[in-house]
Amino acid sequence: MEDRLAALEAVEQIKALKHRYWRACDGKDPETFADCFIPHGAAIDYGRLGRFDDAAPMVEIFRRYGCARIDGRYAVLDMHHGTHPDIEITGPGTARGRWSLQFRQLNTVTRTETLAVGEYDDEYVRGDDGRWRMSVCRFTESWSHTRPLADDEVITEGVLDG
Repeated sequence: MEDRLAALEAVEQIKALKHRYWRACDGKDPETFADCFIPHGAAIDYGRLGRFDDAAPMVEIFRRYGCARIDGRYAVLDMHHGTHPDIEITGPGTARGRWSLQFRQLNTVTRTETLAVGEYDDEYVRGDDGRWRMSVCRFTESWSHTRPLADDEVITEGVLDG
């Protein structure tokens, strides 16, 4: 019973981790984004968006492009909706998970909207501090669609950071 309860708690903590990761992406929060990964050696594979053998280069790209502002407004606005978590505890302090993602992005510079769908395959480790972090994060895109925004469409930016 104790092991089952510990496994359920671990699954809930991993779900919270992945939600924190997506919230950091959408909220333009590179520090929280970075903290979702192990400190060194995370394997990140976003397919055509890039592959990395550590989170630091991806965090820098996120800062430079995902958080870029033009005339005081963000160049891109993102929305990550992750669903269907399938999480398996694989050992003491290790787990793997699969998630479905629906992603939407508004590019305020090119005035386009992109919708993408795909699957995340992740691996997680629990650190000495007791917190779960991603050690592997792989995204495989199933399909995407980009369309131009009409000239009369208005993009209203709310509060994203802070």
